[in-house]
Amino acid sequence: MIVRKNKPSARSLLMLFVMVLAFLFVTYNLVFIIKHHMGGTWVAEELRFLDPVISMPGKVMALANSNSKFHVAVTATDAAYSQWQCRIMYYWYKKVKDMPGSDMGKFTRIVHSGRQDQLMDEIPTFVVDPLPEGLDRGYVVMNRPWAFVQWLEKADIEEEYILMAEPDHIFVNPLPNLTNGNQPAGYPFFYIKPVKHEKILRKFYPKANGPITAIDPIGNSPVIIQKSLLEEIAPTWVNISLQMKDDPATDETFGWVLEMYAYAVASALHGVRHILHDNFMLQVCLYVNGNCIFT
Repeated sequence: MIVRKNKPSARSLLMLFVMVLAFLFVTYNLVFIIKHHMGGTWVAEELRFLDPVISMPGKVMALANSNSKFHVAVTATDAAYSQWQCRIMYYWYKKVKDMPGSDMGKFTRIVHSGRQDQLMDEIPTFVVDPLPEGLDRGYVVMNRPWAFVQWLEKADIEEEYILMAEPDHIFVNPLPNLTNGNQPAGYPFFYIKPVKHEKILRKFYPKANGPITAIDPIGNSPVIIQKSLLEEIAPTWVNISLQMKDDPATDETFGWVLEMYAYAVASALHGVRHILHDNFMLQVCLYVNGNCIFT
């Protein structure tokens, strides 16, 4: 007798994926609730099974600069998915903004689609132009540094500091100013590895500028930084992003994190080092065959 093994359908695979995501979400909330009722603080080191960040040797943990408010700025498009993310993010921003320990100031959604949308009256929004047609080569994130350049030049920003955020961020606790004066604060991503890609990065950060370790393992988000310092870095960030995208080897190697590397390099070119905070963000990663396919 021949037994035929049916291949799993697309529907069953989709259901499996949804179940895995649901399990991760429930696990995250269970840990958060337990931690909350224990009266403890939210520290990533105690949740290492959720956050795969490798601790940075010799990193400096600065005290929060509690006297300085920071402006929360998130870049986005007017696409339905991005709008949905921004609405959720803004909801949780309002929930924690005025809690004890928060240094969060005003909020701006920087829309780089060049046109207004239906969320203008719901979320504080500033519209900027996208890059000239074709310049992003289909990589919409390339518009992020250009959006910040325009916003910094044209907007009236009261706060001295800026938090660069993204639509898929959710605030679970009030956030203090983690900077130390003119030294910005960033989050060390486990997949940003300047030393591993030294040969490629030397195209944009020559040896004359310093050791490759001067490039922090970060992206532009989340980062809290002085407004005046970001005004210096942002134009360089635009140029480095475009140069990396124009280099086939760099584009192929960095892929969707290209703009993140561009910010790290641009900061290093300006001699800026970030204080690395493991507990700045909780990053949940879905692993398949040892590879992170969803964060």
